[in-house]
Formats: sequence, structure tokens, C-alpha cells
Amino acid sequence: MSDYQHKPDSGSLFKNDRREKDTQPHYRGDCLVDGKEYWVSAWVNEGKNGKYFSLKFSEKQEAHDKGMAKARDAAEPDDFVDEDLPF
Repeated sequence: MSDYQHKPDSGSLFKNDRREKDTQPHYRGDCLVDGKEYWVSAWVNEGKNGKYFSLKFSEKQEAHDKGMAKARDAAEPDDFVDEDLPF
């Protein structure tokens, strides 16, 4: 997404060109609701009344924090101890 700033209580969705699995969303985007930024994911589903969108919202800061925690955990070395090392 770009530097575009949404107006309050609005957002945008774009076709997900990187979709590789059925579990990944068909569309992705972001929105601004009550002053908070959210990621939006949308799946196209078929129901008894026709096609519809199923949506999921994730707070941007929360998603960022989870990603940073994963990266930090991956970068931290294990507590490796080998008693046979001479130093």
C-alpha cells in the first residue's frame, strides 16, 4: 500500500496477486476506523443467496508487534551448552 491517507471510517481493497493457497485472501487492503489503522483481508465465498465477501480486520500496530516478536525470537541464539568444549 502507499502513503495515501484514508479519510475517517474508510478504506481500500486490492486484488491479492500473491495468493498461493486457498486460505489466503482474494483481496487485501487497509482502512481507518475510529482513528486506528487496520489491515483488511477479504475472501470471496458462495452462499445460498449468491456470492459474498468474508472479511477479517487486524490492527496494524498489533500485526507489526507480532511480526517483530517472531523476528526477534528467530534472531536470538539458543542456549547452547557443550560440556566438551575446552573454553
